[in-house]
Amino acid sequence: MAGFTNKLKFIFKPFVIIATGFIITYTFLHWLLFIKAGIPLKEEILNFWLPFGLPWIPVFIWLRPRIKLLQFKNDNGSFFYQLIACIAIAIPTIIAQEYLITATGKLTQLDNISQILQHDKTKYYSIKNYYIDKEHIVVQNTATVTGKNNQNFNMLIYVAIPILENDTQVGSHNNKFWLGKKYHEQISNSLSDQEKEAKYKIFTEKSQKEFENTDFRKFTYLEVIGNTEDHDEFNNALKQLKQNSTEENLVFVAKTEPFEARNGKKLPWILGTFGMGLLVYFILLLFPKFQEKKLKKFKKGETTKNTDVKEILDLFIPKEGFYITPIIINLNLLIYIIMVFSGLGLLSFKGQNLLNWGANFKPLTTNGQWWRLLTSTFLHGGFMHIVANMYGLLFVGIFLEPLLGKVKYALIYLTTGILASFASILWYDATISVGASGAIFGLYGFFLACLVLKVFPPDFGKAFLISTLVFVGVNLLMGLAGGIDNAAHIGGLISGFIIGVIMSGQIKKQIKLSTEYENEE
Repeated sequence: MAGFTNKLKFIFKPFVIIATGFIITYTFLHWLLFIKAGIPLKEEILNFWLPFGLPWIPVFIWLRPRIKLLQFKNDNGSFFYQLIACIAIAIPTIIAQEYLITATGKLTQLDNISQILQHDKTKYYSIKNYYIDKEHIVVQNTATVTGKNNQNFNMLIYVAIPILENDTQVGSHNNKFWLGKKYHEQISNSLSDQEKEAKYKIFTEKSQKEFENTDFRKFTYLEVIGNTEDHDEFNNALKQLKQNSTEENLVFVAKTEPFEARNGKKLPWILGTFGMGLLVYFILLLFPKFQEKKLKKFKKGETTKNTDVKEILDLFIPKEGFYITPIIINLNLLIYIIMVFSGLGLLSFKGQNLLNWGANFKPLTTNGQWWRLLTSTFLHGGFMHIVANMYGLLFVGIFLEPLLGKVKYALIYLTTGILASFASILWYDATISVGASGAIFGLYGFFLACLVLKVFPPDFGKAFLISTLVFVGVNLLMGLAGGIDNAAHIGGLISGFIIGVIMSGQIKKQIKLSTEYENEE
């Protein structure tokens, strides 16, 4: 009974306080900073990714030390309880943001569409008199690649339809109000270009028929499309007209349900998911027992110093023997974060945006923009892309940089990265290529040469030879499935291996001298 009471007091109660405090605080800041103050931020980030990622901070700082008091077979048990806590906080927080947007959005009633300019901007509008001009639409065709290893090919058509006061304005070249309609279909990215073209043709024909059969006049009210990728694509469509700046255009989505029903069942879902999360966590806490010695120390305030945060942060701080790797990681992450907050996306970036930021693309690179061979190595196509690459760089950098020193390590990284980019444009005629993986494969190629030529001690070499071969083999096989620049991988790997063969004798002599010096000491 004492154990159960302690779990309620030291773990469950703090969890309830952390969860409740996070949901209320985040929702209030959302309302204050982004709804009232109008700070621009992509809705995908604000409504999903931040509520999903930020709970890790209070859980790690305040709940994790308490969870560590419980007895688990291994550290995975502790991580599992932290993960469930974060999910239990994130789900109701995400739903709460959707509820906040719909609940606080005001409905402005208008006689005609032009009266919008006479009122303060609101989220929703109802209009008595209007005309939907289906004959003078603007269309934006685009495609994106998403999913793990870029396995999904998304076909998208954005249609902007003029909303006019009456039919006498048909054909006007100065319209500012548009009804937005998106058509979307997803296919496999492993299909050939010819198969994709055939699928896209079928998709456009189906979308055309659906558009023709839809009566866009039947709506109850209009909702202004927020700061989303869809909003950007509709603006890209309207840029074709070259009549207004994107700030002057308003794009709406039509709603057919009553305005009073806009919140749906979001509020019960917030309360329901929050209560379910608390119940699940309460049940999970019934199983593990406390580590009595740790619990007694905790009650007395004798907590052990937590070095986990410091160890993680140390990976990003340049220091003697590990100087260049953190700089490269930080630079890559900084560029990615700037691209995200520039509104280019989060999970993935569009090809045109990557080109604007310096991606490798043969028609541009060979036309005098040779700097793309280098800049492309500091760009990434999305979240999973940069996470995977930085993890791979961290693993090999920990071993290689102390061995090579700052200058040699940096030169090998940059050289193999440029050669990998060059291999990409030799192999592909018109493929947008980004990522540090070519340079990282160069480091692994160098590492592999040292392992094969037995530069390292035997007990070190065998284990890391296997892990390196697995890493390289898996990544190359994944590249065969499509969506990955294997030419850059192979180019980086070969160039790194050759450099490793050339320098292996020097490295081996350096290790021998270092070992002899340590033995003399």
